[in-house]
Amino acid sequence: MENKVQLKINNLRKRFGTEVVLDGINLTVNKGEVVVVLGPSGCGKSTLLRCMNGLEAISEGEILLDGEKITAGSKEITKLRQKIGMVFQSYDLFPHKNILDNVTLAPIKVQKIPRKEAEERAEKLLRRVGLWKKRKAFPRELSGGQKQRAAIVRALCMNPEVMLFDEVTAALDPQMVREVLNVMLELAEGGMTMVIVTHEMQFARAVADKIIFLEKGKITEEAEPEEFFTNPKTETAKEFLQSFVYEKHKIQ
Repeated sequence: MENKVQLKINNLRKRFGTEVVLDGINLTVNKGEVVVVLGPSGCGKSTLLRCMNGLEAISEGEILLDGEKITAGSKEITKLRQKIGMVFQSYDLFPHKNILDNVTLAPIKVQKIPRKEAEERAEKLLRRVGLWKKRKAFPRELSGGQKQRAAIVRALCMNPEVMLFDEVTAALDPQMVREVLNVMLELAEGGMTMVIVTHEMQFARAVADKIIFLEKGKITEEAEPEEFFTNPKTETAKEFLQSFVYEKHKIQ
């Protein structure tokens, strides 16, 4: 793995009114590194991801991508956001467009890429996730796992440098979870820089280079996966891990 710093967060604070949601976050993500963010509900995991790609304005501190500051609402944010792909729990595919049109819309409209080039890029990615035969299907004709894989392809079609995943399997049944996690595992093995929020503990342990544990808006643990899962330092992390029944399905 390269040691080049790709994403850096310095003393990040985020408030909603008087409520402090993120409180002094410091984090470095190197190129090709997979960071998994864990923590109890309401600890600020999703807000942290939304701050990383400028969907949420931060209250204090700074977030840097390749040394360039990410500032929500700035003139540069659209260009910067193209470098950071994000996939949510909800697929947010356009119901009136087929899968090929869904995944090529942004490259054509935002990046001004010719349709032929965008479709060639989409074909490679859709074949990679096993959806090329479904390219003319509409979202309503796909399973949840297929829709989530399409959402991942849509983000990848922008050729991002970093991918953010926010609980992308939370609404899926076990078979569909496997489909999506396998795609994410392939991305990690291919060297994609990734920050992942998940409750899939077996997956987190397998894919992460580094585990971040959030508690009440603060990073209370930062460790390699084996160290975190076998020897968590804080009581909250211990209780968090004890509350999980490890997934019975295997990542193939």
